[in-house]
Amino acid sequence: MSSIKEKIEAFGLNKVLSYMDDDYEKNVPKALDWVEKLDKDGTYKAAYGIVRDVMADPKNNWNIFMKKIYTELDGESRRMFLSNFIVNSAVVGNKKRMDLSRLEGINIPWAVLMDPTSACNLKCTGCWASEYGDRLSLSLDTLDRIIREGKELGIYMYIYSGGEPLVRRKDIITLCERHPDCVFLAFTNGTLIDGQFADEMKRVHNFMPAISVEGFEGATDSRRGKGTYKKVIRAMDILKEKKLPFGISTCYTSKNVNEVGSSEYIDAMIEKGARFCWYFTYMPIGNGAPTDLMATDEQRKFMYYQVRKFREEKPLFILDFWNDGEYVEGCIAGGRNYLHINANGDVEPCAFIHYSNVNIKDVSLHDALRSPLFLEYRKGQPFNENHLRPCPLLDNPGALAGMVKRSGAHSTDIESPEDVDSLTAKCAGAAAKWEKAADALWGERQTAHKCSECIEHKNKAG
Repeated sequence: MSSIKEKIEAFGLNKVLSYMDDDYEKNVPKALDWVEKLDKDGTYKAAYGIVRDVMADPKNNWNIFMKKIYTELDGESRRMFLSNFIVNSAVVGNKKRMDLSRLEGINIPWAVLMDPTSACNLKCTGCWASEYGDRLSLSLDTLDRIIREGKELGIYMYIYSGGEPLVRRKDIITLCERHPDCVFLAFTNGTLIDGQFADEMKRVHNFMPAISVEGFEGATDSRRGKGTYKKVIRAMDILKEKKLPFGISTCYTSKNVNEVGSSEYIDAMIEKGARFCWYFTYMPIGNGAPTDLMATDEQRKFMYYQVRKFREEKPLFILDFWNDGEYVEGCIAGGRNYLHINANGDVEPCAFIHYSNVNIKDVSLHDALRSPLFLEYRKGQPFNENHLRPCPLLDNPGALAGMVKRSGAHSTDIESPEDVDSLTAKCAGAAAKWEKAADALWGERQTAHKCSECIEHKNKAG
């Protein structure tokens, strides 16, 4: 249960957010002063100066981004998202998670990724989920219990994947109703979003889709099936018309990287109303998964530079889950920032790591975080001092194999269990090539960082 102090902090922060609604450009600096006073531990100290600089420049792309958030989105949906994400998750929840983590010596994540079902209405090339059909699912009661237990640990962010999570859209809305203090997001192919579901989203205010897109029509349909792109665009049009927030999820492969890494693609998604873009790179998960879709070292390097360029130019929040390791000090899986619970209930360290010691149907979420594989993750993180090589599978294959064997974890693939040595062997060649490219990039970043520190020191010295 929340302490009186937490409730007071939450009340004050929510008042700050409501104050911003009146005239956000004028009131953000004042609100920031209040937030800084409440942040007694200085957890977000580095962000305050950045935000003030952004708000001082009307041409800054992040200033434009914020203006769009306040002028183009449904007000109640925006207020609930900001309250649940900033107040509940980032401030109140973060303190609880950090305190528990230090006390118990375990990772406690800020987000839980879970699969309500293995069922999907598409069969995408290279996707392991399509192999299970509709046989696996987490009951509504189990999903509800995970969320209730998570909130006791300070977790207020819940993300659905699958399968296609919107096959269970009625239950997803029910969970939004039961937990109005949480943020809910879903990785969805978007084809099941219609006007009726959008109205339900607008009613509960705390659900946001991340629509999977592989590029423009040709690239998307080649991997997801003919006609998929047009259905996706229709879903975006519905959400934009109703002023609902959504983003995109894009997997870059050896086949589509130039397209999805182009300004034309990002501009098109912004025009459609996307507020964020989450980039993933293709992983050859599962026996028989094609390896020719893996991005090359040059393609991954291309995305590294493109994402950083977009952040300076585009009013869109972008994350690259492999190339952004430098900002989060390595791998975020294993409960460090998130974990994955598949449709069978197996608690896995990552959506791409299908090994586990425990099933959520048998243990609490708290106990799952104490499982041997999760403790191995905590001991091993970061898996490389070069945070551009964060992943224990794609970037440091030996790291994953060692953890799985030491923890006695088993493959959770019920169709065709994959030996961890076979899996890591598929990534070894790509890892060796990326090592050279990443070490060169890391050297550049460290040199640039030292130079900026020298300049800042000289400026302060007068």
